[in-house]
Amino acid sequence: MTIKIGVPSKGRLMEKTFDWFAERGVSLSRAGSEREYAGKVEGIEGVELVLLSAGEIPRELAAGRIHLGVTGQDLIREKLSQWEQRVEELAELGFGQADLIIAVPQVWVDVDTLEDLDAVSAAFRAEHGFRLRIATKYHRLVREYLKEHGVADYQLVDSQGATEGTIKNLTAEAVADITSSGETLRANHLKILSDALVLRSQATLFKARGLKLSDEDRATRTELLKKLGVWN
Repeated sequence: MTIKIGVPSKGRLMEKTFDWFAERGVSLSRAGSEREYAGKVEGIEGVELVLLSAGEIPRELAAGRIHLGVTGQDLIREKLSQWEQRVEELAELGFGQADLIIAVPQVWVDVDTLEDLDAVSAAFRAEHGFRLRIATKYHRLVREYLKEHGVADYQLVDSQGATEGTIKNLTAEAVADITSSGETLRANHLKILSDALVLRSQATLFKARGLKLSDEDRATRTELLKKLGVWN
């Protein structure tokens, strides 16, 4: 058996993850064309690279099919209930930063806080006969955050495409989405509520908890983590 590490399979997340490992003496690379998902590891024996989408990595960690994984903190917290019991956060990698926020149309000049949103939601339901819709891919995180802040009269609608466009398309009245610069929000005439930062996220190295490893695999994992400077 080998220690398996899951890494995003394409784009800047993959490239920056490869760079981060290389700076610590572990070389990760594809073992074929860009359309293949095989990978190779150099600099340490007994470690296998598994290329996955960032969204698949939380599930594979929780299932124990990979032992280590690089993905966003937002995806871990969204996709895994009681995530702290299932994975351990080892190191923030310093890239892939993004904020999960709640935004509303700029023309809502009197709505700047979650308290304002709560008041608007109640008025919206009274006028239209259904709850104000918030489009998002992050149902668990947004629902928990709004509950903590006393916002109740709303409904979450699923968005798997361009979340910012749902308001223009009349399928939602507000959005909860990941943003790094805010440019897309501004381009779609949206503003972030002043107290609606749900989560700050970045690419992070995680370890699956509760795995039954052989002595050899445990030693390999320890050697890798020490090489990466994340062993404690």
